[in-house]
Formats: sequence, structure tokens, C-alpha cells
Amino acid sequence: MELNLSKVEREFFKESKLQEITTRMPYIAVDGFPKLGLLSSLSFLEWASENPNGVVSLPTGKTAQYFLQFTHLLLDNWDNKKGKDIREKYGLSGVKKPSLKDLQLVQQGEFYPINSEQHNSLYNFVQNSYLEGFGFDPAKALLINSEEIKLAEGKHFSEVFPDSQIDLTLRYREAKTQQEQLQQQSIFNIDHWCTEYENRIREKGGIGFFLGGIGPDGHIAFNTRGSDHFSSTRLTQTNFETQAMTATDLGGIEVSSKRLVITIGLGTIGFNADNKAIIFAAGEAIADTIRHSLESKPSVVYPATSLQKLKNARFYLTDGAAVKLEDAVDCYYSCTPWNHQKTERAVMDLCKKINKFGSKLTLDDLKADKYCSQIPGLNENTVQSVIDSIEAKILKGMQKEVNQVYYHTGPHHDDIMLGIMPVTNRQSRDASNELHFSVLTSGYTAVTNQFLSDLLLDTKDLISKGKIEMIDYPDFFREGYKYKWDKDVYHYLDNIAAQSPEEKRRGVCHRLVRALASIWNIKDKEGLIEVIYEVLVSLKNSYSGSKNPPKTQKLKGMIREFEEELVWAHYGIMVKNVHHLRLGFYQNNVMGSKPDMEKDVLPILEDFRKYKPTVISLAMDPQGSGPDTHYKVLQAIASAVEEWNKEEDLSNLRIVGYRNVWFRYNPWDVEVIVPVSLNALATLDKSFSECYVTQVNASFPSYQHDGKFSELTQRIWLEQHKQIQLLLGKNYFYQNASPLLRATHGMVYLRELNVEQFLEEASNLGKSMEGF
Repeated sequence: MELNLSKVEREFFKESKLQEITTRMPYIAVDGFPKLGLLSSLSFLEWASENPNGVVSLPTGKTAQYFLQFTHLLLDNWDNKKGKDIREKYGLSGVKKPSLKDLQLVQQGEFYPINSEQHNSLYNFVQNSYLEGFGFDPAKALLINSEEIKLAEGKHFSEVFPDSQIDLTLRYREAKTQQEQLQQQSIFNIDHWCTEYENRIREKGGIGFFLGGIGPDGHIAFNTRGSDHFSSTRLTQTNFETQAMTATDLGGIEVSSKRLVITIGLGTIGFNADNKAIIFAAGEAIADTIRHSLESKPSVVYPATSLQKLKNARFYLTDGAAVKLEDAVDCYYSCTPWNHQKTERAVMDLCKKINKFGSKLTLDDLKADKYCSQIPGLNENTVQSVIDSIEAKILKGMQKEVNQVYYHTGPHHDDIMLGIMPVTNRQSRDASNELHFSVLTSGYTAVTNQFLSDLLLDTKDLISKGKIEMIDYPDFFREGYKYKWDKDVYHYLDNIAAQSPEEKRRGVCHRLVRALASIWNIKDKEGLIEVIYEVLVSLKNSYSGSKNPPKTQKLKGMIREFEEELVWAHYGIMVKNVHHLRLGFYQNNVMGSKPDMEKDVLPILEDFRKYKPTVISLAMDPQGSGPDTHYKVLQAIASAVEEWNKEEDLSNLRIVGYRNVWFRYNPWDVEVIVPVSLNALATLDKSFSECYVTQVNASFPSYQHDGKFSELTQRIWLEQHKQIQLLLGKNYFYQNASPLLRATHGMVYLRELNVEQFLEEASNLGKSMEGF
């Protein structure tokens, strides 16, 4: 296809590995999320320099972070060496610094109803990031402010929709009450406002530069799967995937599932035939959606396909997001020398493509396949070589290990469980092994205000009934609360066995009291009750998704820490072996920031020195969707390993990399494949349901599954088993001499690296993420 790339885009395309683009829209792939931000920023500034009065629509939320930071960096350094070097490298040398004040901004969407002053309103984001941050003229901007949309009888949305729920069936049915009449007229008022908003965009000639992310279902702005390609600005519902993605912003899916949105339409974006519409995306988790959006004919199932009619539409992607595009697959096989990993992938993909067990593949099948035909020395034994190598990985995953010290790490609570619990359970069965579980962040964001309020009320009630007996001991508030934290754990576990929900809840309340005493330095029972009231009032006066005070954040984090202790205590792990590091980077979103040696690296290093692990596990997500926790945890661990390596001989240390519900390995990516029995799957689900009390009805679910994370994990492990089963055949499992393999119905994929290999991978990732 003729790419019609700008100067900036041509320079980035030259850097990519791709030799050809065959998709229905052009795309550029880069090696990391920061570089995606750099490309987007340079492209925006290039367009702005040529269209100083143009109409722009720019992204909001986390996806915009690197775009914003690089735009500021470039504008602040335009004429000094730093800025000149970047501009010269990427096609903007000699370009005069653009002024952004005359650009006309169009807000893409907004939750409705929402107070515009809340930090989680998109209007607030646009005000701070674009009007104040970029200096756009407010008089030339079209913004979506819920407070300014006139409703029936001049009433505020809190009066018309007191529970923030809007019944759109009132557009089509009779209003049966006075309140419904008020709501019906207000909905029509909002619809009229949306039509006027659309007209004002079109009066400007339409959007000239659009930059936005893409949702897991393929949504653009809030145009979800099924949206009309000619849709205009409107008030509309969202789907589960979008609700799951916005749950963090709004304070839980129980809020986001009820909140409607006002969004510009796909027809709005496509109105101006010259619109430079850019969709940017990062991470392997979005790869299937990207493939459908770029390789499918226009379809309402894939909203981004509506952009195919725009000559200037394009996608900016990380290599991970592009990994399933046919061009990227072609490059995978042809751009670097062939190895056995490629042979494994080609043969296993062929099994899936023609739905044939590996043992049934013929040489003719391989020769007829686009990729298998490229295998060097292709012969009758090629498939067997793949079967042998995969079987060797499985046998490695079955080996019993003794006299090991395992230091398992998770970026968040439940990451270790959802990544490798069948592995840790087997390790714990041998008394010669020592296991440690270390969660590196607080995890407070996973606890909703409502959950904490309910827990505080239950605690207050138990205190009034004299059922929190420990607070009556004279030394409890002086010293006693510091001890016997494991007693709360065993109280809870005893009552799992006794099937007593009331006593389980009392165990959680016991821990909450200890946490309150610890954080607030409470002196007596009266002070405890006073603090409970204080926190309850604070929560009541907070909006959903608001930022809690630091002490409340810490309290929420300590609830998550209790849950983590409960999980591993199931398997005999003592509370002292469950570590809560609460690293400082968790609230640091500075571009390119590396782990701080004192705050982030030293706590991990001190644990390494103290426990001397022989195996360290970690979440290994090479191309996440941004400067997220998983990436920063990996770099902090890598820095600690690097320092420890200067002090001790780590030639025998093994680094195990896992993934879970957010990212997945392929069997050709890994060195170890662990069989998972039905019993292990049941154990996972039971432990998750009993222990992660904040997550059973998850307020922040995965967009992939409307249910518990443990159910999603089971589905992934089952899919991975089917993947292996298609190569090895069903007989391999149910007729195997090994009882474990006969009982296998799931598979866990793991990397296994030595120190040198791990540090090299971490360094390469660091260069990709922080190399600007």
C-alpha cells in the first residue's frame, strides 16, 4: 500500500523492523510505550506547525501520559541541543516552534453525570492538561461540562438523576411518574445539547487532527462495539469491557456500570475527509483487537475499521500490540535468523490452523504451509523435534525440588497466586524448601470506599457488642496491637473450616483494629471509636474514585496485605514469610523514572541478603501498556539482583518469570511448562474466593471476564493445556504413566533465566522504556 507518511512518520518507519505494510490502514510499530508517546507528540507538533488554527481532539487519561510529557519536553527544549537532536533525528529540523494557543480543541467524551470539578472527570483532565498545560484558548475549545447542560425545569443532574442512573428507555416509552417525566424531558435536553455540539464541530470544518487510544473491544472515544460508523455526538451506554477499563477512574465497576457517557461519534471523527486520525495502542493484550481493526473490512464489530475511509488515518503501535498482524508475523520469521523457537511456533500454529494433532501432521502439510515450509532442513523428523522439546519443558515443570529458598514476588496482591500458585503449592509440600512471598506495592486502590465503610461499620458494631475483646486488655493500645497479627489469620482460617461467615468477618475486623491502632497511634478504646467515625465521615463526603487521605490509603493497603497472608497461610506459610514492601515508586509517574536505590531497591536487596534465595520469581511483562507497576517492579528487582551479584556468587541463582490474567506467554517463549490438575484449579478458586474478600465481587475486574480473576486464570490455563494437547495429542495425557499428567487439565508457562540473561533482558527493556 502507498503509505503517504509525513516526515516524522517516515523516520520512525525506517527504525522499525517492518519491510512492508499490507493492512487496510498504515501503521508504525515502535519498541516501547514511551517511544509511542514520542512519535505521537512529534506527529502532533508537526501537524500543528502546518495548521496553527486547526481543530484537534486529543486523548485523556493514562494513555495520554507520555504524549503529554514529550510534548512539554519538546516545546520546552525546542531550540536547545536536547530538542534539536530529537527534531533532527525525527524529521523536524528547521521547523519553527509551533504555537498551540490558536488550536481549537474538541473534547472527545465525558462520563455522565459527573461533577466537572472532580479529578476523575475528563473535563477536569482537559482543563488541566490542555487548556492550562498546553495553553489552548478556552474560547476556541468545545468542552463537555455536565454542569452546563441545561436539564428540565433548570434542575441540577443530582436532582433529576439522584442515583446517577439514567434510563434511556424513556426515549421510547411513556413516562409513568412525575420524576420520570422530569427525567424524560432532561434526556431530550441532553440529546439536543449533543446535536448542537456536533453542529459546532462541523461548523469548524470537522476535526483535523484526532489522537486517541483504542479499547479492548476496539472502541474509539466511547464508540463501543456495534456503534454505527456514521454516528454523531450522543448520550449512550457503554459495554462491560469499557466499564471494566474505566472502573479504576470511577471508583469501581459498580459505579462505572451505571454511568453513561457523552461521546463524539465515529461519523464525527470521519466528517472531515482530511482528518489525520491516529489510533495508538501498546501491549500484547490488545493485539487481537489491533489485528481485527487493521486487517478486517469495515464492520460495526470493530469500530476502528470506520477510519479506513480516511486517507490520513493510521495506527501507532508498540511491537507487542502489532505482534499478531500478518506483516509482523512475516517479519518474525524473516527479519532475524531462524532458530528452534521459530520451528516450535510454526508447527504449533499449523496444528491450530488445520486443526490437526502434531502426531498426525505430514511432511506435505508442512511444505504447504507458508511458515513451516521455511524451516531449515525440513524433514519427517521436524514435528517430532518440536514434540520432544515441548515434552522436555513439561518434564522440567514436573521436577520435584528440595533444599531451595524461593522468593516469590508480585507487583500487586494476587499476582503471585494468579501467576504460579500450582507451582508454589508443590514447592511448599517439601519441608526442606523455604518459601517467601513478597508483594511490592500497597494495593490500596483495589479497596473501594464502600467496602471500607461497610467493614468499619461492622467493626463498630462488634465493639459495641463487646466482641473485639483484645481492645479491653490494658496494654493493647500501648504495645499489644503490634503482636499476634498471625492470630487474626488463624482465626479466619479456622472459621473457613467451620463455615462461619460471621466469625470470618470478625477476623477481618480484628485485623482492621490492629491496623487502625498502628496507623493513627490510638491510645484507648474511645480514641478507636473516634477514629472509626472520622474515617466514616471522610468516606461519606468523598465521591467515588476520589483520592483518599494518606492514612486511609495505608489502611486500605493493610486490608489487602491481610488477604495475602490468608492465602499463603492456607499452605502453612507463616505470616513472617509474607513481606509487604510498599515501595515508593507506586505513586511516581515521572517519565523515564528509574527505581530509587534507597526507597525501591534497598528493601528488596536487604531481603535477598537476609534470606539468600536460590530462586526468585517475578511478573515479566516486556511490553505493558505504559510505565506501570509490573515494569517498575521488574526494574527494581533487576537493580537489587545486580547489586547482590556484586556481593555474592549468583551463578546458581534462577530467575523465574511468569505472567497471569493481564499478559500471556506462548509455549515457544518459555523454558518451563507446568502441568495443572483439576485439584489445583479447584484449590486456586477456593483460596481466591475465601481470602481475597475485596476481590470476590471485584470492583476492578479484567475486561476479559465478568467475574472472579480466579475463573479467568482457570480459563487461560485450560486454553494453554488445549494448545499443548493439540501438539502432543489427547492420548499423551490420559494414557500417560504419570498420575499428574493423567490429571492435567491446565498448563502454566514460565521463563527460567540465569542472572546474566535476566539482567540483559531487563537492561534491553530499560533502554526501550527509558531511552529518551
